[in-house]
Amino acid sequence: MKENQLEKILKGFASKRRIKILFYLEKNPESSLKEISKSIKLKFRGVSQHIEKMKNAGLIAKRNDNVNVRHKLTGRGIKVLKFLKSFKE
Repeated sequence: MKENQLEKILKGFASKRRIKILFYLEKNPESSLKEISKSIKLKFRGVSQHIEKMKNAGLIAKRNDNVNVRHKLTGRGIKVLKFLKSFKE
């Protein structure tokens, strides 16, 4: 993996708000932006911007269910979450 790809991944979770989103999605997969923003108490637009960066880093996948866009962790997102948890112990 090239350095610029690693940088993109690191930037994908280089925010306390993005880290909150990762932990939220671990417990609440297939959540909509509205559900995420309400739970972590962030404005909808802010959550949308964070989610987009996380998607670009390959940490989150989106799925359209005809009413809402649903979000869940990817394999890479799960690995990053495991990495982050190792610092909490």
